[in-house]
Amino acid sequence: MEKHHLRLILNGKSADRDDVRSAVEAVRDMGHKVSVRVTYEAGDVERLVRDALRDHESDRIDTLVSGGGDGTLNEVLDAALRDLKDGEKPPFSFAVMPLGTANDFAHHIGLDPADVTSCLRFAVRASAKPTDIGEVNGCVFINMATGGFGTQVTSQTDPNLKRVLGGAAYLFTGLQRFSELSACEARIEAEDFSWEGSFLALAIGNGRRAGGGIRLCPDAVLDDGYLDLTIVPFPQSGKVIDLLSALLDSGVEDINGGPIQRRVRNLKIDTQQPVQFNLDGEPMNGQSWQIGIRHHQIDLRR
Repeated sequence: MEKHHLRLILNGKSADRDDVRSAVEAVRDMGHKVSVRVTYEAGDVERLVRDALRDHESDRIDTLVSGGGDGTLNEVLDAALRDLKDGEKPPFSFAVMPLGTANDFAHHIGLDPADVTSCLRFAVRASAKPTDIGEVNGCVFINMATGGFGTQVTSQTDPNLKRVLGGAAYLFTGLQRFSELSACEARIEAEDFSWEGSFLALAIGNGRRAGGGIRLCPDAVLDDGYLDLTIVPFPQSGKVIDLLSALLDSGVEDINGGPIQRRVRNLKIDTQQPVQFNLDGEPMNGQSWQIGIRHHQIDLRR
């Protein structure tokens, strides 16, 4: 079997986990090299990715592994892709060691966050496949960009509550903040498609789920050159909590009347008021959004 060099960028919150240490030793016992770099404070991921790009020139790195949640993966990719020229790809493939709370993207590619050793072994056994990357106003995402009230619910739900209640935690948080519910007015334009109105939530998916397993873009494919757009229009008065409950519990597939869904390559969204978008869980605020797809921008172990 070919021997690999994995560079693991590990979120410092997980540095003392016994299962992480066991996983690293297990892969080393397979004959592979695993060099570990641990984050301590803001800005470390960017610095450690730069170090990996530099180190690769003298000691080849086959795969850069993101050890953390969806947000850590987003930081790793953003740093690795930032200074590339048009048509250029990073010199190594990428892999995921899921150590976060939701691990939405890891679930999408078939990883089991409860078995960290298998996930790291997967990083040397799985093929490195061409994979698309989404982009919002110059910032990248690999899984999903979400906006609207549902986004705020998922980003502000207490992780401890989520562990106890599962998906019901999002509804609990939404009910607590019901008085804040208001329609987001937007104009959305894409190739051969335009829509104007108020929405409760919208998603632009390269992956299929966000917010702890909510299936917002159930048909999204990671390498097809398209993003999946899902718009959940704001319902009639009195139906908001029912819609929010169905959305958080079962995803968009069981919403009465169905969401608006399209496959797009490029997209422009303008909102009347500032709204929050989450890119793989990382928040952005604004009113004007240019969204596109970078086809086969990276190679991912999946």
